[in-house]
Amino acid sequence: MLQRITIPRGPIELAADLYLPDGADGTGSAVGTGEAASMRTVVLSTPGSSVKEQIGANYASHLAARGIAALVFDPAHQGRSGGGPRDLEDPYRRGEDISYAIDALTTVPGIDPERIGVLGICAGGGYAVHTARTDHRLKAVGTVVPSNMGTSFRNFQPDGAAAALDRMADARIKESRSGELARVNWLPDTLEEAAAAGLTDIDTTQAITYYRTERGRNEHSTNRRLSRGDSLLLGYDAYQLVDQLMTQPLQVILAGRIGNTGSYESGLRLWKLAPNPVDLMVIEGAGHYEMYDEPEYVDAAVDRLVSFYSNNL
Repeated sequence: MLQRITIPRGPIELAADLYLPDGADGTGSAVGTGEAASMRTVVLSTPGSSVKEQIGANYASHLAARGIAALVFDPAHQGRSGGGPRDLEDPYRRGEDISYAIDALTTVPGIDPERIGVLGICAGGGYAVHTARTDHRLKAVGTVVPSNMGTSFRNFQPDGAAAALDRMADARIKESRSGELARVNWLPDTLEEAAAAGLTDIDTTQAITYYRTERGRNEHSTNRRLSRGDSLLLGYDAYQLVDQLMTQPLQVILAGRIGNTGSYESGLRLWKLAPNPVDLMVIEGAGHYEMYDEPEYVDAAVDRLVSFYSNNL
């Protein structure tokens, strides 16, 4: 069962979908008593550039089919959510979005505020971890191919992060004078554009095949990122103080084919940092982007996640 809701977030609202398992009525209340009337619920934190109808919906619907309610939302400034300027990827606001989503969930009949967890995928894994450190209303932290966006952005600067920040400072001065906000592509829009730019590695081509073709494309996912947000990403560390603050049980699920996304290395680092690591799963043969929607890999991940949340929520 799918219930469309809005999440109040200060002066704006976030667009969200709440996936309910069988046995829940139209208000979100569970039918029955005891265990059935006190639903486990997971907030999904989605990859950068994606909207709720893509990877988040895939995992949320699979969780609900296995008895766990799941809330997926568009981040502020993106998708159908409010907030300007549009296309901003602010890692700190992404974390705040998760906390606002918890606020909204605690008002839904049938949702037990003591049984709320989080599932972060790709960049959303880093955002979920960063939020869980200081928002202990999240009782369990699940991740699939988790990425620390700060590390990723710093690694992709050919002349180093500090030099990149100098360029961004100059660009922002020009923006302020012109009044025009620059945007850049997350990915090439087509495989042909990628090939022309010399980007022929399997991870880039699989990302384009997912996000920019009928397989995963969504009209509300623009594939554009506001340039001025990149300086925030360069200075961000999703795992800062995890070893001291994130005491919740942790699940890490990784794709076994190691590519250039850095999620395998990021997931292992998170596993080593976390005070309470519970389960580490490597899905052999899977690539990072194949974890988004390939049934064999998604089913394996969700089965393990359901066991994790059932034991820890």
